[in-house]
Amino acid sequence: MSRLSPPGGHGKRGGVQTIQAAEDDILFAKIAWRIIPFMGLLYFISFLDRVNVSFAALTMNEDLGFSNAVFGFGAGIFFLGYFLFEVPSNVILARVGARIWICRIMLTWGLVSMAMAFVWDPMSFYVMRFLLGLAEAGFAPAMIYYLTFWFPAAIRTRYMAAYFLAIPLASVVGAPVSSLILEMNGLGGLRGWQWLFLIEGLPACIIAFVVLFYLPDGPKVARWLNEAEKVRVAARLAAEEKPSKHKLWLALTDMRVLALCAVYFGIVIGLYGCTLWLPQIVRAMGYSNLETGFVVCGIYLVVVVVMMAVARSSEVRGERVWHVIALALTAAAALVAAAVAPSDYVVLAMLTIATAAIYATLSPFWVIPPSFLAGAGAAAGIALINATGNLGGYVGPMMIGALRERTGAFGPGLMALAASAVFAAAVIAIVARTVQPRHS
Repeated sequence: MSRLSPPGGHGKRGGVQTIQAAEDDILFAKIAWRIIPFMGLLYFISFLDRVNVSFAALTMNEDLGFSNAVFGFGAGIFFLGYFLFEVPSNVILARVGARIWICRIMLTWGLVSMAMAFVWDPMSFYVMRFLLGLAEAGFAPAMIYYLTFWFPAAIRTRYMAAYFLAIPLASVVGAPVSSLILEMNGLGGLRGWQWLFLIEGLPACIIAFVVLFYLPDGPKVARWLNEAEKVRVAARLAAEEKPSKHKLWLALTDMRVLALCAVYFGIVIGLYGCTLWLPQIVRAMGYSNLETGFVVCGIYLVVVVVMMAVARSSEVRGERVWHVIALALTAAAALVAAAVAPSDYVVLAMLTIATAAIYATLSPFWVIPPSFLAGAGAAAGIALINATGNLGGYVGPMMIGALRERTGAFGPGLMALAASAVFAAAVIAIVARTVQPRHS
């Protein structure tokens, strides 16, 4: 072999492959710029509408006489409705297409979210939160499944991470905005928390119709891709097809899927336990409603930075599972420290670390299921993981509410969240070898 030959001795073939790889990078970047910001906006609105109750609670609980236990149960019951309709919703999406079904989801959750402004007692609160979960069911896994239509697994982490940034950004923007809306108390004869639900539910109703015109069902019908680009996308995706996992019931009974359900359940207990109670924890330190909004905003700015750094680390190293384990254990340690810290400043610092670590698990975690699922199996498997995991969104807030009602402190609830994070880390460590994506 000549010394002038390229490393590996592939000659022209290696050069062609390098050029094709560069062209593919340009193509997938083009796709990302076209759909990821819009998908992020949709998830931004979705997440804001499911957690804005945490800020509404700053005045709603007192106005309606809700105890900690009532709020914790009502905040969490959203996820029971979400669980019941999650898998059917994603199966319907696979049949009717993303564009129509996502429009339906957004329109119904927007209307229910606005109707939250008119709850008057614990039972009406429970019913509307349950209906909100039913309306929004299927949205999050639909978005994850939708990304598999466009991006091969080897590069999906970077784009999934960009999409998941919408979650902390919803709190970065939503925290101060929600606090400011609460200041509208009395305007038009409505309470501030009523204005919050009305104003923040409206964008979902409007943008639902934009989805019909902007979001294509997949690369084959994307008008902004030429035929050669469509062929290249299809070829990259076809190269990693897993026909044996196309069948829906095979995916739903796959032990790896069931293990990931348990892992995500543990993660989500901590995620929504922190998210839905964080404003009340901060306000209990003596901050005003408006100050609370900006303190929470600062916490989520840190979350954004950490999520970006973790996603980059995961992609560069081609590793997912041990990133999730390390982050879950970091969150657990920080939650324990927050539960016993004598200083409010230390508590805030530890809650910031815990929240950032929990949120940062999302992008590496959600790359794992599509690495061994495809087709209808991917739609159903991802939905099952998300649905089962999101039952943790019911457990986490309710657990903190019940423990605070009994003890008068947030510490025991934070300890319980720490235990859930350790559980998630332990389960994924046990099955690490079987769920680690092969392409990494």
